Amino acid sequence: MNFSKRSRYGIRALVDLAVHAQDTCVQLSDIASRNDISVKYLEQIFTALRKAGVIRSMKGPQGGYLLADSPENIRIADVVAALDGSYLLEEEEIVPGKNGEATAAVIQSMLIEPMNKMVDQFLRELTLKNLTDSLEEYNGCHQHMYYI
Repeated sequence: MNFSKRSRYGIRALVDLAVHAQDTCVQLSDIASRNDISVKYLEQIFTALRKAGVIRSMKGPQGGYLLADSPENIRIADVVAALDGSYLLEEEEIVPGKNGEATAAVIQSMLIEPMNKMVDQFLRELTLKNLTDSLEEYNGCHQHMYYI
């Protein structure tokens, strides 16, 4: 299981894109600036996301990036898989007839398989829309706080 900086930055950039690209393309440099991410690094991330069909690019003076689908249809599982590959824990190596076979089988069935099932279900149910809604809620709550 890997949840790298690449996936974190990719998700952050997609949330930014979902918020700012509702009716127009967004420049990569603007996303990079707002999120304090290197443009070069973001280019690599967006190349992978474009190949996976998560985003699309438009060329020209008014070009930039758009989401390929609506935020409610973009699952975080697909984003992480596009950027990091499998997000599941590796299976326990069970070698029949070897010492530790029973222990490995128990670890696989009682720990790894349930964890993979929970992580997979969570990431498949979590969408970009869930994240943008939470961001709006967070920003709304923190805009009305006054400190003396």
